[in-house]
Amino acid sequence: MAALLAELEQNDETRHACELLMTVSISRFFRDRRFWETLEKILLPEIIQRRNEKISVWSAGCACGDEVYSFMIVWDRLSKNYSYLPSLEMTATDLNPAYLQRARAGIYSTGSLKELTPEIRSEYFTKKPGKKLFEVKDFLKKNISWKIHHLLSDPPGRDFDIIFLRNSVLTYYEEKLKKRAFEKVLSRLAPGGILIIGSHESIPFETPDLGAVEPYPYVFKRAAVKQPAV
Repeated sequence: MAALLAELEQNDETRHACELLMTVSISRFFRDRRFWETLEKILLPEIIQRRNEKISVWSAGCACGDEVYSFMIVWDRLSKNYSYLPSLEMTATDLNPAYLQRARAGIYSTGSLKELTPEIRSEYFTKKPGKKLFEVKDFLKKNISWKIHHLLSDPPGRDFDIIFLRNSVLTYYEEKLKKRAFEKVLSRLAPGGILIIGSHESIPFETPDLGAVEPYPYVFKRAAVKQPAV
């Protein structure tokens, strides 16, 4: 064990390979279903009213893309109720290139789809012949920028209206690294933007311009005007 720890400390390639082995891909569509309903009916319409030209979304630690395509389904459903929507800029990042490859393919087992109604499954997925696998339809795969990204490095953009940071850094990082990564992510959240973390996670420090969105202790909204630090 001592030799392994020394190798991880001294060899960046070995350390990176170890990090990839410890990444987690388990998720499902519309995880925490009630939140997604609130996003579709309340939170996104509020953002749409403020943003006439473009809405920017970042799924940080997107794993195999369940969350990304969940959002794309919600966006498509909204498009049927609005005569006009701003353009959508979706950025999806993960440390593990194998996960991003699977996300681009958009093929999932029935377990990933268990939260979906039969109507949504029929409208947005195609069953793969002879297998218990479903593929998201091609139109959902458009306008998504998939990128390799480490959450301790500089974020892939700025002024995101929505950031998903669920069940990744706030669960698996040690406290010191957790704060560093969270600061980087939070610095890219636009005024009035929404931050969503895992339903069993908590933010590593309080900040005056970030308030909880009731009744969800894992959803936060940034003040429209940044508040001075206390």
